[in-house]
Amino acid sequence: MTGSQHRLASLHDVELATLAATGDRGAFGELVRRHGSAVRGLLRRMGAAPSEADDTAQDAFLAAFEGIAEYRGEGAFAGWVKRIAARQYLRRLQRERRLASLALEAEEADEVQAGPDAAQRIDLDEALKALGAAERLCVTMCYGAGLSHAEAAEALNLPLGTVKSHVKRGLDRLRTRLAPADGAVEGRRGNG
Repeated sequence: MTGSQHRLASLHDVELATLAATGDRGAFGELVRRHGSAVRGLLRRMGAAPSEADDTAQDAFLAAFEGIAEYRGEGAFAGWVKRIAARQYLRRLQRERRLASLALEAEEADEVQAGPDAAQRIDLDEALKALGAAERLCVTMCYGAGLSHAEAAEALNLPLGTVKSHVKRGLDRLRTRLAPADGAVEGRRGNG
């Protein structure tokens, strides 16, 4: 690691963003190094194939670099760039006209709801894949990208109530799917 890389690695995200806003590509490169895998992970949870997640993350970081002056450090840089990435991915979905089929897929998923068994209790990524596409998008946008229900509704061009329903239904399914086999979920409620 060179002296410049070491210096950049020791800076806070807000300091790096300030440097990047002045044209320091190395500072922005450090932000990409720090947050790139988290952004790609969010996109994969939203349903993107690995190569699509990589491409969308790259597009999101390019958009973030172009708009870095808009980042004021009021929230975490990771959250800011994840929101950009989520919106980039949604634009890709809209271009591919997949959103029209999401409502139909969500209705079909409601009709075919399998009960959980111990073999199906798997990690969060696998559990998210089991959700309908609309539920997965709404849950990951609201909890993975940090968008409010209203922001997600606007980005998806869906009514607010529909987004809230998808999030609630998706979270209920995730809780069921990820619940301990001994039923200990009830005893842990109250902390959330």
